[in-house]
Amino acid sequence: MKKTFFYNLIVLAAVGSAALTSCKLSDADPEMADLVYPDALVTVKPDADGTGFHMQLDDETVLIPSNLTKSPYGDKEVRALVNYKKAEENDISSSNSYAGDDKREVVYVNWLDSILTKKMAIDLGREKNISTYGTDPVEIVNDWVTVAEDGYLTLRFRTVWGGGITHIVNLVQTVDGDNAYHVTFYHNANGDIYGQTADGLVAFRLDRLPDTGDKTVDLVLEWNSFMGKKTAVFKYSTRKGIIGKSGSDIVTLSARKEIE
Repeated sequence: MKKTFFYNLIVLAAVGSAALTSCKLSDADPEMADLVYPDALVTVKPDADGTGFHMQLDDETVLIPSNLTKSPYGDKEVRALVNYKKAEENDISSSNSYAGDDKREVVYVNWLDSILTKKMAIDLGREKNISTYGTDPVEIVNDWVTVAEDGYLTLRFRTVWGGGITHIVNLVQTVDGDNAYHVTFYHNANGDIYGQTADGLVAFRLDRLPDTGDKTVDLVLEWNSFMGKKTAVFKYSTRKGIIGKSGSDIVTLSARKEIE
């Protein structure tokens, strides 16, 4: 999902040093302002033959980096924010190989910053889910990075953060009647319920959900907000192909906030 704007946050618990450094540069040089904000949310995918990697932009487009030959995240597949520009003509022929059928765009990557990427958690039953995964309140922010695409549900969430305590977030398939595409977002603040309001980003692999075939279905997300239970509906279809290794141990954090 490509966007050319971002948002101002008190703290974003997923955007790291690259963006922060660019922000300082932009204060001194307005021409550097375009380096501050991510241009897209992508899936970083190592190529099947191990020769390089590509970035899935949407269901039909991949970005091929002209200036990077190896993924910063090794053989793990992760969701990430990226700032890039169109590659120069003489760089296109030197880009790494990609043998897929999707449309290719060769780009020059200015910076790439992973976000917390996790597998879905196991449904233990309603009461056990609550005791295990927690129900501390959050708000899901209606934003361009809150999206179901490429086999992931990526969420920008907002809650109260104190300091020095890890918040744990999980997504569980919680079948609702005949609807197998019903999931619940759980948040365990580990007692860190006082402080300032700030945001985080997390992406969940949806490989525990049944295959939608060639159809697009309504994916219903439920969570406990500061005003009680809320739901949101996303358009979802199963990603074609095999999802790679989870990158749940790869996350860039701000200096003050932590999530798992």
